[in-house]
Amino acid sequence: MSYITAKDGTEIYYKDWGAGPVVIFSHGWPLNADAWDGQMLFLMQNGFRVVAHDRRGHGRSSQASGGNDMNGYADDLAAVIEALDLTDVTLIGHSTGGGEVARYIGRHGTRRVAKAVLISAVPPIMVQTPDNPEGLPIAVFDEMRANLMKDRSQFYQDLAQMFYGANRQGAKVSKGILDQFWLWSMQAGLLNAYESIKAFSETDFRDDLAKFDIPTLVLHGEDDQIVPVKDSARKTAQLIANAKDIYYPGAPHGITSTLQDQVNGDLLAFLRS
Repeated sequence: MSYITAKDGTEIYYKDWGAGPVVIFSHGWPLNADAWDGQMLFLMQNGFRVVAHDRRGHGRSSQASGGNDMNGYADDLAAVIEALDLTDVTLIGHSTGGGEVARYIGRHGTRRVAKAVLISAVPPIMVQTPDNPEGLPIAVFDEMRANLMKDRSQFYQDLAQMFYGANRQGAKVSKGILDQFWLWSMQAGLLNAYESIKAFSETDFRDDLAKFDIPTLVLHGEDDQIVPVKDSARKTAQLIANAKDIYYPGAPHGITSTLQDQVNGDLLAFLRS
């Protein structure tokens, strides 16, 4: 397996397939790089080199006791990009991974970046604050932490239902999709998953988004029960100059799985534009 070592000694697992223009994927919480396989294989078959890493504390990366915040995540992404000496890359982030991409650009700029895609992403800021009254109350995230501590296995099974919209009438979500969500989630360290809730919910990305000076695509499901579209993508698209945004009616948070073919087509069109 392939690893790079971050500055603090944390081992970050990554996979690197194909040849051509480079696309780098940042996954959602509390999953790992395998959540991108449906996009990676498709884009590799269409002439792209695709790279994805497991966030620290998730999947096959080591379970670090520190750095479980957006600055740490962004710096790990930078470490992968620099270790592989990648340039003119397209960064694609889903959910928490969208925050990772935003913070990477905020901290490291776009010298190595050609384009960006934010899918069901957490920016600009999820939690309710005085200057973000539309956000979700902190009690929502406190409850997540409590349920994670109490019975993380059951919590992940319940979360999968909302993540993919399987709790909606008429939904057609396979047991396999729900099972793989649980499997990937259980590979995350409890400490890392716990601390990541604060990272994705309380980080303010508004200054990071202001630094986007590259073509950017924003994709979001209109029935996202995890990251409500009105408080995320619609605001993000206004904060990034000339961003292109696409919304999927009735679609859930996990659109990379439930709408895989449609999302893949939209990604390919943007990459080739």
